[in-house]
Amino acid sequence: MNFALTYLTARFFYRLGDFFHHWYVDGTRSFAHKFISTLENLDKTFAIRITFHYLFQPLYKDYTVVGRLLGFIFRSGRILIGGVIYMFVAAIFLAMYGIWLLIPAAILIYAARNF
Repeated sequence: MNFALTYLTARFFYRLGDFFHHWYVDGTRSFAHKFISTLENLDKTFAIRITFHYLFQPLYKDYTVVGRLLGFIFRSGRILIGGVIYMFVAAIFLAMYGIWLLIPAAILIYAARNF
């Protein structure tokens, strides 16, 4: 009888530790992967790095003053809009991640208060 209680207690703590490992370590890895892939998909649209590279190049190889000026203005606008959207997406992901991290603690606190 003593062996069964010891075994069940050991398995309980093992599974509890395994749950928290799965929730925080594996879940964080999955969440980070989703965040990076979302940023990569956004970069296909906004291409901020490439736009920075060609910031001072004329638009459509128009080497007149107007072409150079419009190229700089349009690319600066694209960088600004892309940066704002990147920050918005990052803030949304950070908020979701914070809520996701607090779910087990909230459940434990709720259970402790109602017990």
